[in-house]
Amino acid sequence: MRAPVPAQVKPGQSIRDFETAASGLQLWLWASDPLDSAAAGLIDRETHFKDAGRTMAIPQLLVHDKKDTVGVVVIEGLKKGTDMLCVVTHDNSSFKLKSKMDVPIGHKVALVDIKKGDTIWKYGQDIGIAKKSIGKGEHVHVHNVKTKRW
Repeated sequence: MRAPVPAQVKPGQSIRDFETAASGLQLWLWASDPLDSAAAGLIDRETHFKDAGRTMAIPQLLVHDKKDTVGVVVIEGLKKGTDMLCVVTHDNSSFKLKSKMDVPIGHKVALVDIKKGDTIWKYGQDIGIAKKSIGKGEHVHVHNVKTKRW
């Protein structure tokens, strides 16, 4: 699988915020340098983006807030055992986390061990409770999370 290619990159636009051509998901890279037109759209293998001669890793998981207990997969075909690059969009910090299972794009991964009944945090918001215990690096979705609304 190839890395996502920016849909449109204009001179002076930051690589921090671009749309992927294939899925329309926004990827937030922690780089702050503007992407010049000469480097627009250059992708290196599956996980790196070339920016004016520098190569930067593309994150596999985005976390929106430091207090989140889950992050969102932003690549197609995330496989069990992947040592994911995770980026916290609130402050552009990054960390590594190993995926314990295959997880589809747009689904969540536990950042910490979550016990049955614990609140799940995403976007800095309470999004529900764990229906069963979820291990760090495991898939988090409707099979193990329930809304508190009903």
